[in-house]
Amino acid sequence: MKINTLSDLYLEQVRDMHSCERQIIKGLPKMAKAASNPDLKKAFEHHLEQTKIHRDRLDQILKMMDKTAGRKVCAAAAGLIEEAEEVVENEGEEDARDAGLICAAQKLEHYEIASYGCLRTYAEMLDRGEEAKLLEKTLEEEKHADVALTKLAVAVINDAAMA
Repeated sequence: MKINTLSDLYLEQVRDMHSCERQIIKGLPKMAKAASNPDLKKAFEHHLEQTKIHRDRLDQILKMMDKTAGRKVCAAAAGLIEEAEEVVENEGEEDARDAGLICAAQKLEHYEIASYGCLRTYAEMLDRGEEAKLLEKTLEEEKHADVALTKLAVAVINDAAMA
């Protein structure tokens, strides 16, 4: 795709995030299954349901733009999920694996936070207010997921991994 305008970039990035969310939907069940801490498992399962909503919001935005998701593949998500799968396959200590799963999940969250922040700003600049509101909602949910993972890591999992 040729990108000449902010509108072109916006569409490309919406498609990129759609691919990202689809990939996360495939990866999160593996992370949840690998988690030994029940609260971490629940956090991944909850975020899976949220991620499906995020993908649906992107579908809604694409529909509003009269566009489709296309064949775009988010390379960043693919790499981050590959890293997460390496942690899933780790046969070592469960608590250390849980800490690694949180790290992998937070890398994804931070990518999503940066991406949704840019998308929301682009939507505002392009006077696409309804889309900006949807993107802001997703951005806030991603930030909340990141904070929840940090709290779980600090309160329980990192200490258990040190033992």
